[in-house]
Amino acid sequence: MKETPNGITIIIPVFNEEAGIKGIIPAFENYLYNTSLAVRIIFVDDGSTDKSLVQIKKVCIQYDYVDFISFEKNTGLSAAIRAGFQTADTYWVGYIDADLQTNPSDFLKLEDLIHNYDLVTGKREVRRDSRIKKLSSELANWFRNALLHDNVGDSGCPLKIIKRKVALDMPFFKGNHRFFPALALLQGKDIVEVPIKHYPRLTGKSKFNVWNRLLSPLQDTFAIRWMMKRQTPFIIYQSSIGKNKIEIK
Repeated sequence: MKETPNGITIIIPVFNEEAGIKGIIPAFENYLYNTSLAVRIIFVDDGSTDKSLVQIKKVCIQYDYVDFISFEKNTGLSAAIRAGFQTADTYWVGYIDADLQTNPSDFLKLEDLIHNYDLVTGKREVRRDSRIKKLSSELANWFRNALLHDNVGDSGCPLKIIKRKVALDMPFFKGNHRFFPALALLQGKDIVEVPIKHYPRLTGKSKFNVWNRLLSPLQDTFAIRWMMKRQTPFIIYQSSIGKNKIEIK
């Protein structure tokens, strides 16, 4: 059986989360102690206007397995995650939101399945969000699944592990982080969803609004549906690549 590479980089996108930064790495203690993977953590500061970057730099000095990159200006969550994936140099990549409404320890549940899947995503069993946020998420997930048939109940869950190559081969656009399972399926990859816990936000403010959590994702769903319909599978019958052409008969 082929040995599975043992390195993972966890991406933590940050936008104006200064009050919670110092508590993030301590929250990883149980995961780091029990994981079988060599873990690197990268903070991606998405142009924060508070002192998030100052706090991130302090954390990086304290922990040698933690690094950061910082954007010149706010660009959006998808760009922050993508930049982290590009910067990573491990076989696996994962990400988690800086608000810690998902628990880093639940990465252990996802790790149990990475030998058999290209993407493993969490599914928040009981949402600890505002009523309007939960309703909009439920509607968006229902609509996405009705059009894309990805059979994922919580596509936007901010706790995932993905093969880095699969992540980088996904089409990149603003908001693509909500569609990672469907975009992996477009590549013919295997995905699975794992139930995890969800927690109330303790610090900072939610970036939720109706546009970025409902209207915009609905538009993106149509775009991905179009890509699925336009797929053109092909099979290479013969090739001379990698062979000595003199030997070809």
